[in-house]
Amino acid sequence: MTLRQLSDSDKEEIWALRSNVHINKYLERQPSKSLEEAITFINRVNSNISNNDSLYWAITLTGHKNLIGTICLFDFSDEKSKCEMGYELLIDYQGQGIMHEAAEKVIEYGIQTICLTRIEAFTHKDNQSSTNLLNKLGFKISDKPDQANNDLLLFSLTR
Repeated sequence: MTLRQLSDSDKEEIWALRSNVHINKYLERQPSKSLEEAITFINRVNSNISNNDSLYWAITLTGHKNLIGTICLFDFSDEKSKCEMGYELLIDYQGQGIMHEAAEKVIEYGIQTICLTRIEAFTHKDNQSSTNLLNKLGFKISDKPDQANNDLLLFSLTR
């Protein structure tokens, strides 16, 4: 598994991720309708990275260039000590430990390089795969659920 910067050549895979009904099932977003929306998304992500608003990686299998998923750190606190982590993976690659490996690398980078002391992740209460992943990574469920959406659970990792 390799993490790399998102590029325009990822538009078809980004569209596949963002248009997939199963992947979007637990996310609060409308499925993407076109490759143009995927290109707009890639441009927005890269702009946010340039502005130091987020970090976003394409996940690929080692030795392959095609994106199979994404993982990001975003919504940084003003002092950059806390942020949120988000992730998604194409259906064919789920359940193989790929996201666990990617998340471990991103968490390590966040703690050691950015000096984060807290990483949060929201997941839908019915998304057992995501809940299992966060538990395996050492995240703890918060007793303060998302006030705006009772279906979302807040997990946090504190160092």
